[in-house]
Amino acid sequence: MDRIYLDHAGTTPVTEHVLESMLPYFRQCFGNASSIHGTGRDARKAVEGARRQVQAALGADSAGEIYFTSGGTESDNWAIKGSAFALKDRGRHIITSRVEHHAVLNTCAWLEKQGFEVTYLPVDEEGRVDPEDVRAAIRPDTILISVMMANNEIGTLEPTQEIAGIAKSRGICMHTDAVQAVGAIPVNVNDLQVDMLSLSAHKFGGPKGMGALYVRQGTRLDRLMHGGEQERHMRAGTENLPGIVGLGTAISDAVSKMPEHARRMRSLRDRLWQGMVRLIPGLILNGPEKDRLPGNLNVSIQDVQGESVLLRLDLEGIAASSGSACTAGSLDPSHVLLAIGRDTETAHASLRFSLGAENTEEEIDEVLRVLPGIVTDLKKLRFG
Repeated sequence: MDRIYLDHAGTTPVTEHVLESMLPYFRQCFGNASSIHGTGRDARKAVEGARRQVQAALGADSAGEIYFTSGGTESDNWAIKGSAFALKDRGRHIITSRVEHHAVLNTCAWLEKQGFEVTYLPVDEEGRVDPEDVRAAIRPDTILISVMMANNEIGTLEPTQEIAGIAKSRGICMHTDAVQAVGAIPVNVNDLQVDMLSLSAHKFGGPKGMGALYVRQGTRLDRLMHGGEQERHMRAGTENLPGIVGLGTAISDAVSKMPEHARRMRSLRDRLWQGMVRLIPGLILNGPEKDRLPGNLNVSIQDVQGESVLLRLDLEGIAASSGSACTAGSLDPSHVLLAIGRDTETAHASLRFSLGAENTEEEIDEVLRVLPGIVTDLKKLRFG
């Protein structure tokens, strides 16, 4: 059997259709979208076509509300820093949660050094933010609330719509990191009532180094990148033409196939979980049993180190992870697992399996064939 890839929350392979859509824009239609000659106009047409694809996928009112970026991290940085500095005349208080991606948490930590104040809200044992905690944390000087749509480690779906409704009722800007949500679950910016939303192409079959930020018309936002006048004077730098085209194709494909893919991934995820429960003692499910991303399964196996299991799985040709790819190599336990009440040992025993559209029942069964033996071996090494 070929290698089994179960780390789609880390990144996904570029689909054949996306690759085909990108190839002409490396050599045939390679123009600079800011140039006024015909080659440049062809490039501009492709950029704006992709912008409309993202608009349609998100249900935005206007293609002008979509800004292309280098990925989810830049989108998060721009949304949080850009709105913080644009709104600092109104206040310097920001609300977020303890389980956000580091692109949000580290940006907020940097803003604290610039004189802003940040409230980091706790979550329940399933990783969910209580909207009433958001309401209680709001102060007269609160200018921004940033809570993710879906957690990248444990798959928890946050009550984003309810939190955004609270923000709207108080006239506060609302941002959501939807990097794990877009392409996996329905995402409509008007239903959600958010003012800004971040996404990243490589999470749903698009190219790495390509993302977008949705900014509702009328939202105050400072520039993050200074230089030329690209992206309607808001984000300098020559447009990544092939990447933009790839993002547009990927998001259109992902949304159109979402219902079918979500059903398949949910079925495979449940097959994996039920098999693990049957075959491996000492399992702890991290995150909710039902209200989670369809392809996400995060578990801790008592009395083994998650990293040791991952190395053994890799030797068997199976790729999984222990949490966010952005913190790979860190010896610190997952901040997400600590936030939901796991102790350090349980957090270090975690595994994240994240499924994609190409995974099969045969692959899941192979994991279930291999994994119990690995766990037994590692426990023998530890306890003799």
